[in-house]
Amino acid sequence: MKRARLILMSVLFLMQATAFGQQKTVFGDEVGTLDGIMKAYYEVVSVKKGEKISYPRDSALHAPKALVGLPARTKEGKFYMKLVSLKEYHLMSDAGLEKDGFDEKEISRKVESFGAMYHVWSTYESRNVADGPLIDRGINSIELYFDGTRFWITSWSFENESKDQKIPLKYLTIKEQ
Repeated sequence: MKRARLILMSVLFLMQATAFGQQKTVFGDEVGTLDGIMKAYYEVVSVKKGEKISYPRDSALHAPKALVGLPARTKEGKFYMKLVSLKEYHLMSDAGLEKDGFDEKEISRKVESFGAMYHVWSTYESRNVADGPLIDRGINSIELYFDGTRFWITSWSFENESKDQKIPLKYLTIKEQ
């Protein structure tokens, strides 16, 4: 009898712990885990030809006043980072993604954390369709915080790979959390 009660108590405790870790947005995205929010981060930008990106879904992953860093170069070739709000980024997003379709997948991840702060180096590959030819690779640099219940993206920026700037091997061979 004691053993049955102990097993029942253990099962109930595990069910409660599992339920606590599952925090979902109104769009059903699991944001109570780093893996969950990273999955949603890539899913939200991946659209089939003719579909539209869900900017409200994307906004639900981000903290209020989140920033996006857009890499650019001057006419002289000097690099700079233009910072915009998430809303500004949504307004300037490329409608071509919807026209041709866009599929971006994480292929490697390196995570640094301290307390509630997280930094993710997330290497990605982009295609027009999931099994189509590669159109781009690069690294997303993502800042998040965990509020005790869920993860929030506070900012992100990216850099695409180029013939002059290849992704270092250390960002291609890991998948850690």
